[in-house]
Amino acid sequence: MAKIYVFLADGCEEVEAMTPVDILRRAGHTVCTVSITGKELVTGANGIRLAADALLENVDGNDGDVFLLPGGMPGTLHLGECAALTSMLKVKYQEGKRIAAICAAPSVLGALGFLQGRKAVCYPGMEEKLTGAQVQNVPTVSDGNITTAKGVGAAIDFGLELVRLLDGQEKALEIKEQIVYAG
Repeated sequence: MAKIYVFLADGCEEVEAMTPVDILRRAGHTVCTVSITGKELVTGANGIRLAADALLENVDGNDGDVFLLPGGMPGTLHLGECAALTSMLKVKYQEGKRIAAICAAPSVLGALGFLQGRKAVCYPGMEEKLTGAQVQNVPTVSDGNITTAKGVGAAIDFGLELVRLLDGQEKALEIKEQIVYAG
């Protein structure tokens, strides 16, 4: 099974963070939520407090297969400003690890140059931040080792896409049926 790191910042979109965590854990993967704030409790964009499994300073990511950024504001800005996180992402991108981002967070990937010539999506109105991307109009898209999604409404599709990539279409359909998802 894969090891997935989900990075949390104050102001992150809670649904975009927790829905993929839930879906990936249902599929049997190890998911570690990581606070970039230096504290275990992170306060989301809607005031929901999330308890992270680990602090970024205690995670090297060497055992990671997927590195996921939820969106939300100002959470996305905090993710992009975190030098330790962006340094880790650059290394993992070069290693060919899967980098996933939803909503506003694909803008972080655009700023890092990861989207050049790739299909990508983001929250409507932020497309100019997807530097070099071939912007799509779908809930979620994967291109190479990058997976992006539009926003809260695409959080289930995003999680299922990651399961499909890790475990195949059959497992993704199994989880979709298990959660009674009609999308």
